[in-house]
Amino acid sequence: MALLSATGISKHYAGVHALKDVAFELLAGEVHALLGENGAGKSTLIKVITGAVTPDSGTLIVDGETVVHNSPAIARSLGIAAVYQQPALFPDLTVAENIGISLEGAGAWRKIDWRGRRRLAAELIERTGAEIDPSREVRTLSMPEQQIVEIAKAIGARAKILILDEPTASLTEREVERLFRVVRTLGSEGAGIIYISHRLDEVSEIGNRVTVLRDGRSIATRDLSGVGRAELIRLMVGRDIDAIFPKHDVEIGDVVLEARGLSCRERGLHEISLTVRRGEILGLAGLVGSGRTELAETLFGLSPADGGQILLRGRPVRIASPADAIKAGMGYLPEDRRQHGVVLEMPIAANASLAKLPAISPHGLIDSSAERALARTFVQKLRVKTPSLYTEAGALSGGNQQKVALARWLAIEPAVLILDEPTQGVDIGSKSEIHEMMVNLAAQGLAILMISSELPEILGMSDRIAVMHGGTIAGTLGRAEATQVSILALALGHS
Repeated sequence: MALLSATGISKHYAGVHALKDVAFELLAGEVHALLGENGAGKSTLIKVITGAVTPDSGTLIVDGETVVHNSPAIARSLGIAAVYQQPALFPDLTVAENIGISLEGAGAWRKIDWRGRRRLAAELIERTGAEIDPSREVRTLSMPEQQIVEIAKAIGARAKILILDEPTASLTEREVERLFRVVRTLGSEGAGIIYISHRLDEVSEIGNRVTVLRDGRSIATRDLSGVGRAELIRLMVGRDIDAIFPKHDVEIGDVVLEARGLSCRERGLHEISLTVRRGEILGLAGLVGSGRTELAETLFGLSPADGGQILLRGRPVRIASPADAIKAGMGYLPEDRRQHGVVLEMPIAANASLAKLPAISPHGLIDSSAERALARTFVQKLRVKTPSLYTEAGALSGGNQQKVALARWLAIEPAVLILDEPTQGVDIGSKSEIHEMMVNLAAQGLAILMISSELPEILGMSDRIAVMHGGTIAGTLGRAEATQVSILALALGHS
């Protein structure tokens, strides 16, 4: 018997159908992946399951019982728990207090067993395989640690149905492995896990079955053992994998960016030499901790080099700050989009013009018409989906936020563009659009340095691939000779 069964689920908002006759089933002990592009209906379906949204029609059955009037409180009582990408914890309370509040009964005159609360929190954290002091304030925890606390809360609540929404977006490889161990343990104990992720490789590794949503409809449910990455992409976007990596040959010109023996002791970099040419996409690969992001930050002046040279168009330049890098014609799209890529509380127009403020503020005041014209140009060019130029960036999907962040740097007409994980956390459709933009920019003569943890992206989009290991370049591969095996060999320090 299924732990959870949803049939005929439909929901519309102001004439827009978010869900159309969706069917979904979760068995005890399984990890069931839920895939789809942004806007496919995943979030709405999860809100229906957790009681946050009431469907227009359909039936929800949990553990054999039909749920007539669902709500968040009812869902929790039925053993349904959700862990979201942005954990909902009280930052000024300790880990033990956060766990205690979620698990203990209410009561104005209830006496708190502080020792028992800390002991329970320690036991639950230990079950996740993590080492987190229950007395630590949540604000001192990293994002992965906060997610572990949320999972500990779900374990403590004896959740039978656990929903994990993009749980590995900010985790290292080691943290992902630990999370997977926890998920497998919960499954072995009879819990059912709904796993939502854009990372298809990890979905295939951890999942048993997959349901794909597209345009609010359930397209297919398959055993993951019998479906490959290409088929999953086709189900999600309705087109083949070749459209996701639309790389084609463009004319490669002169060297635009060159690093000669570059070092930065503060960031663990030493003797780095590489070149990026006009029209070229140079992929930068390597394992976590190899120095990829550190190299990007050094090139851009966030952590200035203390040895070697940086040359732009053949001339040595001193880049001691991001202002120096921008002046030299360099743009940098950082890895953490929400923290450093866009200002979430600011409208699109303001975000798009941030790197070009002097040009639109000739007398010290921002020229609103110039700001609008600039933003409108890139909203149209990059096909940003937004109702208005004054929509806050935080209201956009991940893919559209990335496009706005990209617009900021294209506005300065750079000669070199550094892209750190340019498609991290965005859906397959947005990934395809961003890749297409990169190819078009390269065709226009831009030199692009692309950092990515996804080997299919590195192989699919790069003209050449530089591989880092231990804070330096372990080797550079041509497009024709590069394979996953050869890249990983260099990343592990093997020649």
